[in-house]
Amino acid sequence: MTDYVEEQRNELEAIESIYPDSFTVLSEEPTSFTITVTSDAGENGETVEATLKFTYVSEYPDEPPLWEIYSQENLEDGDLENILTLLKQQAEENLGMVMIFTLVTAVQEKLNEIVDAMKNRQEEEKLRKEKEAEEAEKVKFQGTVVTIENFLAWKAKFELEMAEFRRKKQKEEEQAGKPRLTGKQLFERDHNLDTSDIQFLEDAGNNVEVDESLFQDIEDLDLDEEDPNFDPLDMDSDDD
Repeated sequence: MTDYVEEQRNELEAIESIYPDSFTVLSEEPTSFTITVTSDAGENGETVEATLKFTYVSEYPDEPPLWEIYSQENLEDGDLENILTLLKQQAEENLGMVMIFTLVTAVQEKLNEIVDAMKNRQEEEKLRKEKEAEEAEKVKFQGTVVTIENFLAWKAKFELEMAEFRRKKQKEEEQAGKPRLTGKQLFERDHNLDTSDIQFLEDAGNNVEVDESLFQDIEDLDLDEEDPNFDPLDMDSDDD
């Protein structure tokens, strides 16, 4: 016949010697005590802690002891549920043997796993913030990517601005007493602007750099083509 009282007394003496600084007897009838379990320190000194309360039942260790999480530090609700599940699993596997040391050791390992998971989450968050900062810096220096939509919007705005500029310029010249340019003269002036751009490219040795990454689907642009029937000399006859 198993002497449950003797087995419980012997285990209690052993537990007290193993955990002298974290073991506390709460009552003798029934025998109830707490053991505080603390994880190893993480990279930044963070720890988690659980104080486990055990109470012997009359036929322990053939029946599992009662347990609860008496207090805790830095543990989330999910962590507490996992610890209680772990205690139940370990108790079922060790029925018939004194098991307090086994239960406490399992919780100790679980707490260390929790700290490791906290460390991994912190590293992932750090990497995420670094990536966001890099992307923001990249966007700041690369400018706005040219798409068909924003290019056509810019083109329409540019043409309006140039038309307004020419109108004001012509008005200023008329007010200054300069004769109004004929259609032929306007064409020749615009032609000179084109040749000046060509001359600029030749002077630069055709080393003008273009960031092709700023252009997307540029081949899909339906830009206005020059009218093959356009005759700039007709503008003279219209003005005359």
